[in-house]
Amino acid sequence: MVFSWIRKKAADDQEKLKKGDELVIPNQFVCPISLDLMKDPVSLSSGITYDRDSIESWLDGGNFTCPIGVSRIGATASNESRHRRVPVSGIQVSELLFILEDSVESLNGRRCLELVQKVKKWGSESERNRICVVANGAITVFSAAFDAFARDDSFETNANLLEEMLSNMNWMFPLSQLHSLDHHTEAAQARLGSQDSLRCLVWLLKCGDLSAKKDSMIALKELVSSDQKHAEALAAIEEASEVLFRLVKEPVCPAITRSSLMVIFHLVSSPSSSTSMAIRSELVKMGLVSLLLELTVDSERSTSETALGVFDMLCDCEDGKEEAYRNALTFPVLVKKILRVSELATQFSVSAIWKLGRHEKEREKVNIFLAEALQVGIFQKLVLLLQLGCGSVTKEKATELLKTMNPCRPELECVDSVDFKNLKRSF
Repeated sequence: MVFSWIRKKAADDQEKLKKGDELVIPNQFVCPISLDLMKDPVSLSSGITYDRDSIESWLDGGNFTCPIGVSRIGATASNESRHRRVPVSGIQVSELLFILEDSVESLNGRRCLELVQKVKKWGSESERNRICVVANGAITVFSAAFDAFARDDSFETNANLLEEMLSNMNWMFPLSQLHSLDHHTEAAQARLGSQDSLRCLVWLLKCGDLSAKKDSMIALKELVSSDQKHAEALAAIEEASEVLFRLVKEPVCPAITRSSLMVIFHLVSSPSSSTSMAIRSELVKMGLVSLLLELTVDSERSTSETALGVFDMLCDCEDGKEEAYRNALTFPVLVKKILRVSELATQFSVSAIWKLGRHEKEREKVNIFLAEALQVGIFQKLVLLLQLGCGSVTKEKATELLKTMNPCRPELECVDSVDFKNLKRSF
């Protein structure tokens, strides 16, 4: 009896809902183009509001007037403080960049700052705006402007403008995304990689605030990773290596530390033997070898990989090897990182050990090194590495190390079984 009453009440409620008025969307919330409820409303300069997807499709179709009215899109909306702006058009970007170029030629810093801040505002509004700005060659104009104002030795005068331009260029990176605009890529690299621009970037790393340091480091990392000639040009800048070393020794934030190590890696791996050897010796004298080992002990994966890569490169020079032999952390850290961090970290660790084991001029030190390496379990690590599989170059180095160490293996060797947990064979 009770259940039948409940079913009858539910049926009556459904009947009332059917008879009731349906939900009506107010006209103010309906997009005039799609006639649907607006999910992401934006306001044109005419004051009429549209759904973002609908008005973007309208603009992509080559239309430059308001769909309802006849006014041309481009003026500032009167209710901008309450509505999000419609996406910027390519014509607007081109016009602004043209004005910016004229202002750069006359070195009108105040006008340039206003234009740069306007582009920054566009980029903060939507990802579509950023794509539009990049597609119209903004990186070329900005890099040329940065180079022009960086020619003044008194960077403090234009510090605010230079920092604003760097902040904008950072979301225009990487330059590789401009593969369809090769002329923009080459021009931007040439301007941003000039001696004046590089000196300014180093100065910002040294004297700028945290934001300026981050932006400068991103720009440097983009340059040296895109072309090795920029790494060689940076190595020729006075105080460049010292500033980078200080950012690793006195960490400001993890991102800057990782980027500093990456830039240093490109500096020490330069194909030019004279440049790379000079920068390696300079960094070794500063104490980078010991600093890298201490940093690698308990750092996260990407930092460990880059630090081991730099350490491996420093082992190519005699000074680097001597410092590595003198440091008590060298062999425990290198052996510990094999099969513990990543495949790349394993490659760098094996390569560094292989280089340290081939110092023909110091056979006594090499023998001591091999004995220490055996005591921390390198033999088992290398055997397991060959069983699991690795790259051909790493395999050759590991095999050569095993042949070298096999005759002098002690009866008892130490190995941490934790290193072998969760390991799988790679095919």
